[in-house]
Amino acid sequence: MHPDAPEFHVEIVSPVALHAVRRRVLRGDDPAISVVDARDDDDTALHVAGLLGDRLVVTSSYYPSTSPVHPERVTYQLRYMATDFDVQGRGYGALVAAAAEDLLRQRGVEELWANGRDTALGFYRATGWQTVPGSEHLSPETQLPHTMIVKSLLDGAES
Repeated sequence: MHPDAPEFHVEIVSPVALHAVRRRVLRGDDPAISVVDARDDDDTALHVAGLLGDRLVVTSSYYPSTSPVHPERVTYQLRYMATDFDVQGRGYGALVAAAAEDLLRQRGVEELWANGRDTALGFYRATGWQTVPGSEHLSPETQLPHTMIVKSLLDGAES
């Protein structure tokens, strides 16, 4: 890395800090489309970002939510995972996800679930997520193909 290049780091942030990247990457930069989750300001929500210097480039938000696959587990739903276009493929999203998973394990979370965009399933599989067979659907928000995905946070447990 060039000595003057900004350093990448992970931070817990307020949800509003994530809106610009959420909108740009996940909603086609359309100002008319909401990028707010009703649970954003809940005390139990977790918003983890990746920053390149002072520029926010990765977003992820986690909300307590009963797993459709393992309702008996303590689970959170991942939403709004996004990496800004010009820095995709550099591993930043995986670093943010790993940091968030560590924080959630500390809270006693056993499993994550999400509706992952089909175009991002390679990323999710590479970071330990599993697809739920037969869960393919079009997102009501975006009309894009999605598949339900799950990831166990328990040591040695299968999702």
